[in-house]
Amino acid sequence: MKKTAIVFVVAASFMLLTCLFSQDLTCVGSAKCGICHKTEKQGQQLPIWENSQHAASFNALSSEKAKSIAQQSGVANPSGDPKCLKCHAPLAEKAPDIKAEGVTCEVCHGPGSEYKKLSVMKDRALAVKSGLIVYDSPEAAKKHCLTCHENAHGQSFDFTASWEKIKHNIPEK
Repeated sequence: MKKTAIVFVVAASFMLLTCLFSQDLTCVGSAKCGICHKTEKQGQQLPIWENSQHAASFNALSSEKAKSIAQQSGVANPSGDPKCLKCHAPLAEKAPDIKAEGVTCEVCHGPGSEYKKLSVMKDRALAVKSGLIVYDSPEAAKKHCLTCHENAHGQSFDFTASWEKIKHNIPEK
């Protein structure tokens, strides 16, 4: 009897953990993030992003410069090629409906389906547990940025100067 109860508890725990860790996180798009993250009180994260090159990164693939770079790389259609999209619209494959957003909120902060609720976002630990990616230091953020910016198209990357343009902290209370 005792063995059966132990086996049942272990099996039930395993099933619960499997369900929790296999949750299908999905992207919600910048409009959902922007509902809360556009105010001065929240640090105007949405307007900062909207006015950044990140927000225009997918559209940049239609430029003459992009076509020239693509041609040199043997790419016929930069706005549809995975080699270009991996940095200009990193969520294109996973969330094609937000591909045009380019380097959007969820590229850096993870799919928002489970942490987008205000009740979750008010509890940072719960938000992180629900998929929110936060960077504990500038070095951690830089590491993520370098996945695309490290010598991109032969251009050097000044993280400090770039971070000043895109950082979007919540103001101190």
